[in-house]
Amino acid sequence: MLVNNIKRALVLGRGGAGKSTFSRELGKVLDIPVIELDKYFWKPDLSPLNNEEWIQLQKKLAKKERWIMDGDLGKYDVLSERIKDADTIIILSFPLWICLKRALGRSNERFDFWWWLITWKINELPKIKNTINRYAVNAKIVLLKNQRDADNFLSELP
Repeated sequence: MLVNNIKRALVLGRGGAGKSTFSRELGKVLDIPVIELDKYFWKPDLSPLNNEEWIQLQKKLAKKERWIMDGDLGKYDVLSERIKDADTIIILSFPLWICLKRALGRSNERFDFWWWLITWKINELPKIKNTINRYAVNAKIVLLKNQRDADNFLSELP
């Protein structure tokens, strides 16, 4: 599963999969700055940026030479704007029960978050795959199905 020459990586997955933690570790191993998209997208009152603001911000962030972007914003996302600039797309497709346990332990989320988390594999993952097929045909795709896969991936990097 070794992937070489990562310069611009997207880390996607449902809430509680560990995208931010994984991205920070990946950033340390590769010495690449991590962009945590949640910090840019959500306003202090937890309302989202409007679509046009979000598109423009993603374009600006994606112009950087090297990055790891972590974030999967479900129905609010405009994934096509950043996926086309990625050379590597890492999908954390961890079991639902793991993600639920992790998400329950960290925050009081709104109902739409929980619905997104529960339905991610049947609703969002197919959309992600379609977006990859349309906008990122040359990107390397890495599907990690559990924490062991994620740990092994990180340990195999040069």
